[in-house]
Amino acid sequence: MTLAHHPAPPLQLAVNVLDAHSLLATFGTLGIAVVLFAETGLLIGFFLPGDSLLFTAGLLCASGSAGGSGRLSLGWVLAAAAVGALTGAQAGYLLGRRAGPALLKRTNARKLREGADRAADILERYGHAKAIVLARFLPVVRTVLNPLAGVLAVPARTFALWQVVGGLLWTVGLVLGGYGLGASVPNVDRYLLPIIAVIVIVSLVPVGLELLRTRRSRSANGGA
Repeated sequence: MTLAHHPAPPLQLAVNVLDAHSLLATFGTLGIAVVLFAETGLLIGFFLPGDSLLFTAGLLCASGSAGGSGRLSLGWVLAAAAVGALTGAQAGYLLGRRAGPALLKRTNARKLREGADRAADILERYGHAKAIVLARFLPVVRTVLNPLAGVLAVPARTFALWQVVGGLLWTVGLVLGGYGLGASVPNVDRYLLPIIAVIVIVSLVPVGLELLRTRRSRSANGGA
């Protein structure tokens, strides 16, 4: 009698890097710091879900759900988010200072190039302080602006001060927003997927408005 040979099932990834809940379930608090560092400090991290990760982490802290290393603690989540976002931005700035303009020219990613154009426009329109703070709330732009500030030789003290202000407003605001929702709505984690979808859509609204404004501006200049 021979045993039938069944092919082994295909290997599946244990974590979806585009899914905030998957990242938190796999890596817990440590994953928050790593993801935010990559998103704000490394150009390759522009696709990571920073906004939804922060909000979801705060929500899970309130609902008592577990992360990769156990139940998520609000204090540790806030600390990990701040450390990842602030050190990431500073690393991106230093990378831009050292690598120079060639850093962004070497990338073929369309989103990064568009993000670089928007970041440069924001820096010129709002000045260093406001631009650095506002960029934290714009996906892709917050990835590109930090090295771009280094490329454009934004003063180191100015960048450090305002990236800390913007980074804390962004991380603490979104985490506490999620925590507040989780604390006020019973069993809110049952609606996690639609909530995350709404967060993603809302986070893209500023980008859409900026693109619309840019197109209108270009149309007006072309028609003049």
